[in-house]
Amino acid sequence: MKDQALHVIPIIDTVILPSTDTKLSVDEQLGLELKNQMANASGYALALTLKEGVDKKHVSEESFYKIGSLIKLNRIEPSSNGFLVYARGFERIEAEDILISDTNTYATYHGAPEVDDLHEEGRAQMIAYIKEIIHEIGDHFKGNEDYMKLLDRQKEINSLIGHLLPFLQASLDQKYELIRHASMKERGLLFIEYLGKQQESIELQVEMAKKYSKKNNQNYREAMLREQLKAIQQELGEDGDDPGSPEAYRKRIDESLMSEEARKAANRELRKLETSGGNNSEAHIIRNYLDLMLDLPWSSDIKEVDINEAKRVLDRHHYGMDKVKERIIQHLAVMKMKKNKQGSILLLVGPPGTGKTSLGKSIAEALGREYIRASLGGVRDEAEIRGHRRTYIGALPGRIIQGMKKAGTNNPVFVLDEIDKLSMSHNGDPSSALLEVLDPEQNNTFADHYLEVPYDLSDVLFVATANSMNSIPQPLLDRLEVIQISSYTNLEKLNIAREHLVKNSMKDHGLEGHEIVFEDDAISGIIDRYTREAGVRGLRKQIDKVVRSVIEKIVTDEVKGTFTVTDDNLHDLLGSRMARHNEIRESSSPGVVTGLAWTPVGGDILFIEGTFMAGNGNMMLTGQLGDVMKESARISMSLIKSRLADQLKVIDFSKNDIHIHVPSGATPKDGPSAGVTMLTAMASLATGKKVRTDLAMTGEITLSGQVLPVGGIKEKVLAAHRAGIKEIIMPKENEKDIQEVPKDARNAINFHFVDQIEEVLELALDIHIKTPEELFMITGHGKNIGFKM
Repeated sequence: MKDQALHVIPIIDTVILPSTDTKLSVDEQLGLELKNQMANASGYALALTLKEGVDKKHVSEESFYKIGSLIKLNRIEPSSNGFLVYARGFERIEAEDILISDTNTYATYHGAPEVDDLHEEGRAQMIAYIKEIIHEIGDHFKGNEDYMKLLDRQKEINSLIGHLLPFLQASLDQKYELIRHASMKERGLLFIEYLGKQQESIELQVEMAKKYSKKNNQNYREAMLREQLKAIQQELGEDGDDPGSPEAYRKRIDESLMSEEARKAANRELRKLETSGGNNSEAHIIRNYLDLMLDLPWSSDIKEVDINEAKRVLDRHHYGMDKVKERIIQHLAVMKMKKNKQGSILLLVGPPGTGKTSLGKSIAEALGREYIRASLGGVRDEAEIRGHRRTYIGALPGRIIQGMKKAGTNNPVFVLDEIDKLSMSHNGDPSSALLEVLDPEQNNTFADHYLEVPYDLSDVLFVATANSMNSIPQPLLDRLEVIQISSYTNLEKLNIAREHLVKNSMKDHGLEGHEIVFEDDAISGIIDRYTREAGVRGLRKQIDKVVRSVIEKIVTDEVKGTFTVTDDNLHDLLGSRMARHNEIRESSSPGVVTGLAWTPVGGDILFIEGTFMAGNGNMMLTGQLGDVMKESARISMSLIKSRLADQLKVIDFSKNDIHIHVPSGATPKDGPSAGVTMLTAMASLATGKKVRTDLAMTGEITLSGQVLPVGGIKEKVLAAHRAGIKEIIMPKENEKDIQEVPKDARNAINFHFVDQIEEVLELALDIHIKTPEELFMITGHGKNIGFKM
């Protein structure tokens, strides 16, 4: 760290690289201070880039990217808005403490030198290649000869990049990546990648402009030829052969299976086409509408549901998930029984990567139906569901009607992916538009704004997927049959990798299957040390990474024959471990208790730590705790003070402050299930008794001392088993949920089911606390009290 803090010049929309000349605009006050600084002391300042979207008038330390440049101030000149600072990037630095006052910003820093890992030949080749790309881009623009000559004089990578950055079509985060890389080689390669994308974009725009001009001329020529051809066909009596002629449309409408109302609408549009002459501005709009009406499937091809075949398909494509598959089979059995109505709506809810979308595809295969998928993530416009009215230019039908046209049948399996990612905007609420689609009482007359006639969706099997039900509106959720998909166990992940992921990865990378062998302990090592997830998407990526590493060894003749991936060589193939799971501690102290937590990527254990110090009875809570968790801590404190007053041998609450911390501090935590853990931690602290390290607990508590049930039991027990926990205390009402836990984990742990906090503290600390009835009698409130009704 430098001894003196320097002025920070906020940089917007770009970065300043070392060895690059730059011109910066600053306000009058900062310009005067920099000018005085050049005259009296150091002529240096720090150039730090503001993050995208930050208001320059309201900045904080988090508003800046930490990697920037120390710049040498050359001269400062007045301008209309303040001053212009002419400077040169001196060296790459990393800011440490950024100090923001009412008028200026200062920062301390330390040097973060660049790594010059390019030899002279490589540097020259990289500079030449960048200039070659720029010249190819410049050929599309006139009047840039002087600028090209200036670029040709640049001999360093940094100065070349610095001159080109203002014209680079890249986000601010992408530009920051250039200075974040200390390696000159990586920086140059990344910049070449950006340039390549920009070159491709510009060439595509130029090509599209040429084609558009050519298309306009071609359209006029085709219109003239079409008129001539029509006249010739009329002379020969063959004009009905044109598929776009009114006669052809009339014949197709008569032969179609559309409803009577749809037929009337189609004939009405056909009459407009006939009276318009076929070549006016509305003709193509009418033809598009008629084509959609005639391409849509208007009847169902009902197929018998083979339940045994459905079971075989689901088992073949998905390992484990027995309860989920059983629930789906039950649903298909009901469909088989209800022959008069073949459609229904399912919602598969579970963490990312657990196979929700692929389950929908497997259901389609099991039923022998067409499979259609529509991704709803990020959809904010109601017209995406209901379509646009044809009065608008460029109007299109909604995704539902487009999917039905693509399916070609009236009873496909239609997967609505990421339904929880819908959002509302000024263009309407897409989730409200889905109410009609997913309501069996209404979707037989679904109204698309583009189609303008009712369309029957009652035979469609809709399968929606979501990561969470919290963001799905309740009216929409009421129309769905929810099937919960929990995270995979490590054993399930091992079998999925062995039976599917490894084979698919080798096939995708051009291997025949015998070149690489994965041992089970290697796959388990990848699961434990390189992934932290509920599904298997990350596991698949790590297996792909191993396969690519081995392929490199094979093609360079470093490996001969079959390569065996073992737990011992994982470090060489994947590098240092990427994921860490909490494990039980060897020893403990009063106030430290092991809890169980559910996360979107599975379960984990967490340690609740407590300590006390001289004070006046306050309680501090740290570890990014949510409001519900803070309330659990306050309930625990009230219970300790009221029920355990006669056993407080260590702490006098009136003279001491209590501090409760839940690691890891960077991870937000909330929920009521840590109630019993917080209570036990405070009781341990208050009595000076330790809690065994191999004992974990979970459960919500109430002010009356009840222990209420919580969720995520399967994931929590699996996390406890992985960490080496031997005993678990949990709510009595969760006893039924233990059956969902795999047998090996269930048998390795001793469970204690409780419904009162007295049982918790007796099991964990071997102490007896007063029940509410005992407290009532001790205080005298229970004596000689009569009640009148």
